[in-house]
Amino acid sequence: MNELDELFSTPSIQREQSFDKEAWVHQKQEQRQWTYDTIDTTTMTIVQNGEQFQRYLDVQSRFDRYSVSNALLILAQRPEATRIADFEGWKEQGVSIRRKETGFYILEPGEEYRREDGSTATSYNPKKMFDIAQTTAKKPDQPVYPDDRTRIKALMDRAPVPITISDALPANVHALYQPDVRNIVIRRGLAAGDIFRALAQELAHAEMDRGDSRYSRSEYQFHAYSVAYILCKQAGVETTAFRFDRVAERFKDMEPQPIRAELTTMKEASHTISRRMHRILNPQRQPSQPGRTDPTR
Repeated sequence: MNELDELFSTPSIQREQSFDKEAWVHQKQEQRQWTYDTIDTTTMTIVQNGEQFQRYLDVQSRFDRYSVSNALLILAQRPEATRIADFEGWKEQGVSIRRKETGFYILEPGEEYRREDGSTATSYNPKKMFDIAQTTAKKPDQPVYPDDRTRIKALMDRAPVPITISDALPANVHALYQPDVRNIVIRRGLAAGDIFRALAQELAHAEMDRGDSRYSRSEYQFHAYSVAYILCKQAGVETTAFRFDRVAERFKDMEPQPIRAELTTMKEASHTISRRMHRILNPQRQPSQPGRTDPTR
């Protein structure tokens, strides 16, 4: 073997000899555990006060196709993110990651495996992502929102229950979903912003009501209020009146997993309504990415 052969072959041999599969597996396990721990920690953080919870809703509103767990991971690592992809995803778009930029992790589904009880589950693996601000891509333009009439029309599009206008609602009620007859009534004469905010909240109730006679408005009031906030953020409707000061009381003494189950109920309702609105508004949505499903834990 000549010197040139040695120059190219020796590093390869050294790499093969230095690779420790057991250490690599251990590192991956630690990385996965870090994401799970971060999800749990962030879950408990956002229910401590209204400001933290609102920051979570802001992230979920921008990444409405992502699972609650991945929204929490984004919040914990890159809360200002607006559009994300992995290294290869950006490369396929002709975009490079800026030097010295550090990625952040979400979870993507891996292989299925069989549990000890015989049931099947899916493993989840950390996936490194980068926000558009960390790349050479052109900074996205500020979103241009439609007029009030179009927004309300989009919100009402293919609603799951009939929507009517009435003068008979109580003075402090702008709109009302009635589970017993499954319809929504809106007060006549409201300003456009009030119509959108009130209707979004009542549509959330209609989405979460599965037709069960036991559906309780009071039980899902916080969920519906949060959904309305997400929809307003997505449509560019004023949100300064929203307050989440009672979030700590609402989730008092709850563990992370049950909290995420409730957050998922909100996320699914908002995403369902948002998808219908998308037909008319056609906003710039976050591209579909791996890892949108909550880890099975």
